[in-house]
Amino acid sequence: MDILLIEDNENIVNGLKYAFSKNNYNLVGKTTIKSAIEYLIENKPELIILDVSLPDGNGFDLYENVIKEKEIPVIFLTARDDENDVIKGLNLGAEDYMTKPFSTKELLVRVNKIILRNKKISVIKVKDISFDLNKMIVKKENTEIDLSSLELKILHLLFLNIGKVVKRNTILDKIWEWTGNDVDDHTVTVYLKRIREKIGTDIIITIKGLGYRIDEE
Repeated sequence: MDILLIEDNENIVNGLKYAFSKNNYNLVGKTTIKSAIEYLIENKPELIILDVSLPDGNGFDLYENVIKEKEIPVIFLTARDDENDVIKGLNLGAEDYMTKPFSTKELLVRVNKIILRNKKISVIKVKDISFDLNKMIVKKENTEIDLSSLELKILHLLFLNIGKVVKRNTILDKIWEWTGNDVDDHTVTVYLKRIREKIGTDIIITIKGLGYRIDEE
């Protein structure tokens, strides 16, 4: 799966190429608008990571004049933490926006989510556990796991936020929303314990004092 990175900092390009290759992505790096346009004439990547400031022009202009009509999702990168830039990028139609310096792991999570959403993939697999988000079916290898309605919804919430911490308070609020029952912090602990026992694979990470997270492999 090809992803185009348009970025003039070669250290960033090389670092991201290595990290993305470990996650089964082929990251193609271009350091100028001219070379990016030449690449896009012959290729259509799954996603573009685009620096706003490039040596031969502006990333926003490249997006408006060339990329937008190709309907390729874009994440803008910038060294400027400027709210107006953020708003401009999103208003143009970009999928997301990250300010340098950024976490490579967070960038990968955002890329995964965008590709998943645009491909309309409904099944997410982590280790030997797969979750069909449309059918709300959880399987271990090929065997369906019998979860209660509430257990299923909690696990669904975690899978929807792959790579991100879901706070305990968020889960509490959701349980109240789903059931209408008064719940306390211990309720979350009990339900997560049951879910872990039923799925039998250690994919749910406890972030002490915050909540829970499932990471993609």
